Amino acid sequence: MINFPVISDPRGNLTFIESITHIPFEIERVFWIYDVPGGETRGGHAYRTNEEIIIALSGSFDVVVSKNGKTVKHTLNRSYSGLYMPPLTWRHLENFSTNALALVISSNTFSEDDYIRERKSIADITLKTIEENYTDLKNKNHHLAEFNSKKTSISNCQLTNLGVKHSQKGNITVLENLKNIPFKIKRVYYLYDIPGGENRGGHAHKKLRQFIVAAMGSFDVIIDDGKSKKTIQLNRSFNCLEIVPGIWRELVNFSSGSICLVMASELYDEEDYFRNYRDYIKYKNHD
Repeated sequence: MINFPVISDPRGNLTFIESITHIPFEIERVFWIYDVPGGETRGGHAYRTNEEIIIALSGSFDVVVSKNGKTVKHTLNRSYSGLYMPPLTWRHLENFSTNALALVISSNTFSEDDYIRERKSIADITLKTIEENYTDLKNKNHHLAEFNSKKTSISNCQLTNLGVKHSQKGNITVLENLKNIPFKIKRVYYLYDIPGGENRGGHAHKKLRQFIVAAMGSFDVIIDDGKSKKTIQLNRSFNCLEIVPGIWRELVNFSSGSICLVMASELYDEEDYFRNYRDYIKYKNHD
């Protein structure tokens, strides 16, 4: 079990997770499991090389882990605690509470070849890197759009339907680096325990790009480029808003029990923030 940092605030708590700093791998994939019927069971597999962090963002569930002939049950019920799962570890998730929300952070993009779906097969596998024959996004050159944060406008911010993998056992929405998210995720953070009607945000970034998701509940995002403003409501777990550098944002009108999940392109850097709106406007208007 790993306890992650918590920034406490009367407007809601914030927990953040950075690649390598807080977890022992670089983030390649993030997915969340939701709309799981109470008491349901999911999983029943292991991975050859993939590492994972599993977190209960809301509610609770048990992760039953089997390795080297031993079985251990871990109850996840704290938003700031995650269970690290190394490769070659059989697991399944059970006893989901009503309205449970599971966040999974992975070291690999999806590959069916990396799955072990029969427990007896684990003993025949040694831990080594397998060749990803469908893709290897880490080692390919990808064109990433460069944004001049002084010139960006709210028209550069896109609302995207990420899609849903439906199942009677619950739904899953997935983000993978350079596949359906146009940058490498270096940091994941989330706001929770937010009082209904509360507001957050009120800043901009010089370099940082973000994908913002209402993983649970709803809230509005006000985006502002210094000349125009727009309000976008997020209220679906499969919709995300990309906010590019140089855009002032405020998060308002949180519903009770809502959770704001954010995937970020950079590690935390206070120098990257504009926290004063006057300074932000001065920056945007300076050639």
